[in-house]
Amino acid sequence: MPCTALPRIVPRPEHNISRANISEHALKVLYRLRQENFQAHLVGGGVRDLLLGHEPKDFDIATDATPEQVRQVFRNCRLIGRRFRLAHVHFGRDIIEVATFRGSGEEGDDTDRRLENGMIVRDNSYGSIEEDALRRDFTINALYYDIADFSLIDYAGGLDDLRAGRVRFIGDPDQRYREDPVRMLRAVRFACKLGFNIESATEAPLFTLGHLLHDIPAARLFDELIKLLHSGYGLAVFEKLRHYGLFGHLFPATEACLTQQHQEFPLTFVSRGLANTDLRLQEGKPTTPAFLFAIILWEPVRLAYERLVADGVAEADAIHAASSAVCSDQQSLVAIPKRFSLPMREIWALQHRLAQREGKRPYRLITHPRFRAAYDFLVLRAEAGEADPELATWWTRFQDASSQERASMTESGGKRRRSRSRRRRRKPADTASEVPG
Repeated sequence: MPCTALPRIVPRPEHNISRANISEHALKVLYRLRQENFQAHLVGGGVRDLLLGHEPKDFDIATDATPEQVRQVFRNCRLIGRRFRLAHVHFGRDIIEVATFRGSGEEGDDTDRRLENGMIVRDNSYGSIEEDALRRDFTINALYYDIADFSLIDYAGGLDDLRAGRVRFIGDPDQRYREDPVRMLRAVRFACKLGFNIESATEAPLFTLGHLLHDIPAARLFDELIKLLHSGYGLAVFEKLRHYGLFGHLFPATEACLTQQHQEFPLTFVSRGLANTDLRLQEGKPTTPAFLFAIILWEPVRLAYERLVADGVAEADAIHAASSAVCSDQQSLVAIPKRFSLPMREIWALQHRLAQREGKRPYRLITHPRFRAAYDFLVLRAEAGEADPELATWWTRFQDASSQERASMTESGGKRRRSRSRRRRRKPADTASEVPG
């Protein structure tokens, strides 16, 4: 374990963290705790990001005050959590999370720490700052900024790992992953987010312990995947998850398609879709997890849909049945909330309707609330070689066309569609033979 006998103290003149870069609400909490004679430290990702010159997303605080004592200090405080008791201090929509130093006590009747099959299910045993530091997951997340003298405190060699661009566990990696398997996803997230390497001992269990993710509640895995895939570096995360064999434990149906891909369509499509989402996030454009998960799960849905159509099921019924089956299987692994799963299924359902270009259908479709997302989805499919590029081009033109041009396009578009349909009906055997099994 990368731990020093005594902490490394870095005085204010020797580091780059300035209070000017810490949120005013976090400073209020830090100073107020100090006024009440409690220790108060900025800790975790906020310290890490400030040292790297990044703008922190959150500012978390560690203290020797218990959650109940924090609530006594702040009237705008709420206590949350049973597994880990935390204090949330509210400033409008801004929430400052305050955690009490965790202790190193072993599980027992005299502690509030419980493990089941090696996994932490409850941990509210409190202790000193040193114990708290060595109970954290990665060294780069165990750095403390002391508001009392503005110094940095490093108990676990985090500063050296930060300079080396290294993600390293505190303690035995195998044991730490078993305590909380989500830490495997966190290791991948920090490596991709920061552009760091995962230290060899920390990396090795990632290849063998992916099955432990099945013990994590599906709703919690959804939350973790949003952090992983919807933060601007989703493509890198996807590639690394597949490298370690973790992706298949999260999305087994998609992984099965990727390992038996036909002309690289599934992998190209997912990669392009994730890269597109990353770019939009980096440019500050709106995105939705519904579109992201529609990309990831599309290939198993598409294959099931094509099998049903080949068996004579109507297109609308086939896409509904395929979507239901894939979503039902996926929900037990990663619970996608209805506010995302319903729009996701609408995006899929509109794909076959986008091929219907005759008469009034395009005019009705273009007013559909999910039209733009479905159109973007079609464009990605065309770019990946899975859909007809001419169809995507037609819809691009139709959106900006004049009324006269639209009338002409819908008449000719309908003729083209009917012609292609007749060719398919003359060769049903050939069509069926091209449907992946």
